[in-house]
Amino acid sequence: METFEESHQRRLEVCITPALFPVYYQSKDCVVVVIDIFRATSAICTAFEHGVSSIIPVSTVSEARAYQAKGYIAAAERNGEIVDGFDIGNSPFHYMDPQIKGKDVVLTTTNGTKAIERAKAADHIIVGSFLNLSAIADYLDKQNKNVILLCAGWKDRFNLEDTLFAGAVVDKLKDHPIFTGLADSSLAALNLYQQAKPDINGFLANSSHRRRLARLDLEKDIEYCLQLDISKKVPTFRGNALIAD
Repeated sequence: METFEESHQRRLEVCITPALFPVYYQSKDCVVVVIDIFRATSAICTAFEHGVSSIIPVSTVSEARAYQAKGYIAAAERNGEIVDGFDIGNSPFHYMDPQIKGKDVVLTTTNGTKAIERAKAADHIIVGSFLNLSAIADYLDKQNKNVILLCAGWKDRFNLEDTLFAGAVVDKLKDHPIFTGLADSSLAALNLYQQAKPDINGFLANSSHRRRLARLDLEKDIEYCLQLDISKKVPTFRGNALIAD
């Protein structure tokens, strides 16, 4: 018979790519944390910190254009660059513009919004980045639910930066009594993060997406996205949009 302690244990797992999400997703009774450090989830956190009302994530450029035609502020990024016909992409600095404060924004990106789309089977989806790391950990600490840290990766491939953030979350939650017996995925992300922690920026110097963004002269974005705890917002998916209470 299952003991009381066993019945109250929860899973804390890292899904390193959306392609594996069906393997990890076993019931609606979980919190999925969508992670796209460079740059979608960092941009989303920044948007709410600067007063955006909501963000509607969509998978395709055509969906974003349809919203744009209805008068929405629409943002689109593919392969690190703003899509033609859109004013903004997924740089966090785009969302500091006072003109979009209080507005609803539609967003599509190469990886992040596709990860959100994949996670929609779950009842509870939030968005994490280094910018709101402690807020995410505190939020999960109070939920008493299974947790899937869903890394957006790069076109369904593994990337370093998202897994490092997942490891940072595991580092903060590993001593919580309900998350006993960490999964191998969580242990791997944790060990990677602990190795990188003294200099995350340096650790990522040769990572593929870091090089990709550097070629686009986006080093400023990279440095911004690796800042710790400059936001206390926890963007949460409700209905068809992300909001931050």
